[in-house]
Amino acid sequence: MLGLRRYKRTQIDIWQGDITQFSVDLMVNAANFELAGGLGVDGAIHAAGGPEILAECKKIGNCPTGSCVVTTAGRLPAKNVIHAVGPVWVDGNNKEAELLKTCYENIFVTAKNLGGRHLSIPAISTGAYRFPQGLAAEIAMTTAKKFIDHEYQSAPQRITFVAIDGAAYDVLQKHLFASFADEIDHFEQ
Repeated sequence: MLGLRRYKRTQIDIWQGDITQFSVDLMVNAANFELAGGLGVDGAIHAAGGPEILAECKKIGNCPTGSCVVTTAGRLPAKNVIHAVGPVWVDGNNKEAELLKTCYENIFVTAKNLGGRHLSIPAISTGAYRFPQGLAAEIAMTTAKKFIDHEYQSAPQRITFVAIDGAAYDVLQKHLFASFADEIDHFEQ
């Protein structure tokens, strides 16, 4: 399944499946503070990528919420992994939305700095961290659009949001189509 939009010079799409099987330049991991591997996407990326990823993560040590770090991709079909630490949802009154927005901003800036042409991103914080999927998707899409608006010349050529299942796909697609209304290239030269 593939939801798709073009905005300025970037293709934004949604793909349902296993992020570790998706070939990209830069693969984003929904990491934990300790960069130690764990559940969900984090565990899958560490398992599929091999011990090189964990070894680099141990050298880095940790990563504050809202931030990200870069490692090798090991055996993954990517050049690098961007480990992004999203917030744990408590009740919405602990700056969770602000921290998730900052996390996505840091992902996009890191991708730009690495010169990645294609970036895959899972639904940060929506699994074990319990962030509401709809709000997380809205933050992801609006942050992507704002980044492309300001950095269109150096934004990745393709951003793929990866959904683990049909329900996550539907939520992401709804917000993709709301944020990027037309399936045309909006870039004006």
